[in-house]
Parts: sequence; C-alpha cells; structure tokens
Amino acid sequence: MTLAPDRLERFARHIVLPEVGGAGQVALSTAHVVLIGCGGIGSPALQYLAAAGIGELTLVDDDRIDASNLQRQTIFAEADIGRPKAEVAAQWVERFDRSLKVRAHVGRVGGDNLAPVLEGAHLVLDGCDNFATRLAVSDACVAAGVPLTSAAIGRFQGQVANFAGHLPGESCYRCFVGDAFDAEDCDSCAADGVLGAMAGMVGAFAAMQAIRVLLKGRATLGDPQWGKLHLVEGLVPSLRTMRIAKDPACKGCLKAGAVD
Repeated sequence: MTLAPDRLERFARHIVLPEVGGAGQVALSTAHVVLIGCGGIGSPALQYLAAAGIGELTLVDDDRIDASNLQRQTIFAEADIGRPKAEVAAQWVERFDRSLKVRAHVGRVGGDNLAPVLEGAHLVLDGCDNFATRLAVSDACVAAGVPLTSAAIGRFQGQVANFAGHLPGESCYRCFVGDAFDAEDCDSCAADGVLGAMAGMVGAFAAMQAIRVLLKGRATLGDPQWGKLHLVEGLVPSLRTMRIAKDPACKGCLKAGAVD
C-alpha cells in the first residue's frame, strides 16, 4: 500500500522521522483502534490518534455530554450538551479528517457484547471510568488476542500501560489490579476533582503508547513496552515506571488459556 499525495503532505512530519517513516505511516493508516470512553482521557487520546492518521476508529461511550465535561473534554462544545459523547466524537473525527473511517457505539459494554465491538481491532485504548468495565475489556482483549492500552487518572496522578496478556509471559490489566474491583466502584472526578490539562497529558501519553504498539515490526518506534506501568505525577512533575508481572492465577488469562 502507498499513500496518496495529499496524505503524504498531511503526514510529512511523521514520515521524515526515522523512527516512523513511510512504512510506519502506512501501518497507522491501516490500523483499527477501539476507544473505550470518550471523556477526559478519551477526548485528547482521540485527537492524537486521528491526527496520526489511524485509518479506522470505533468509539464507545454510553454517556451524554454535561457542562462539567467541557473543562477537560476538548472535542465537545456548549452546543453539544445533552448529546451522546460517542456520536459527537465521531462527528468530530469526520470533520477533522474525511479519509478516516469512524463508527460510534452508544451504550455500555461488558462481557456479553464486547466481542463484536472488538472484531477486527488491532488495539483497544481504554480510558473508561469504572473498574468493572476495565476488567471486562481486559478479559475480552486477552480472549481475542488484541493488545490493550490502559490509561487512568486520579487527581494529579495518571497511569498508562500497554498490556498483552494473550502473549506468553506478558501480563494483562487483571494481572495488575486483581479481582477486587469487579464492581461498579471507582473514584469519580466529581468527588475528587481533576485538572483539565492533567487529563490532556495522560490522554496524549496514552495515544503515544498506542502508536508504539501499532508500529511494532514496522518502525523503530514500535516498542510496545508490554507490562510497563508508567506513573505520571502532575504536581512535581515526574514520571516513574514499574513492571507488572504476569499473574499465574489470573482468571482472565486462565479463561483464555493465556497462562504459561
């Protein structure tokens, strides 16, 4: 596959990077990413995934836009209040780059309906706001053999990691948090607060890590850094990294037959 002249011009700053190059940009243009959550993390992540030329995007969210979202969810405007986030996000993509294929899935995803949503995906980026969905998404990714970029934020701390629990010796998100959070219980931005720029930082970092996965084997930037949890501290600021080991008793990996 080759890029059309207008696409070569649009992505020229990527193509001149030795770590990406033409082959890397082609890989991005043929990739399919499923974005779980179009909120504080998903909004900036989507902006940079679309800007990178990700060829196909599936956007999943069951929420509607509220005035309090506008402080950090930068793809929405006052006129969008009350509308489904996934639909408005898809319309933003269509305006931004008509060459991209985008689909909105308005509704909650879980164990019963995740498989068709993930069909054909090369990567899932999860920025949702509850552990039950995060664990269901992780289990579905392991079962389907799809890499997962997981991103979360709490006050001034962000977490971003790439997981590939379907691969031998590699951890999944459930290996990280265990089974204790298989419920609808998660600290909320409404209760704890969040700085809009912090959400933007974590969302953009998540897009960067997703691009690493999509470029694996196609460009030198393609180092997925499986199981490396990057902790972003916004107050200092600082970044530290820790390794998440595969849990031999992880029920998500066991169910998919992905434990050595």
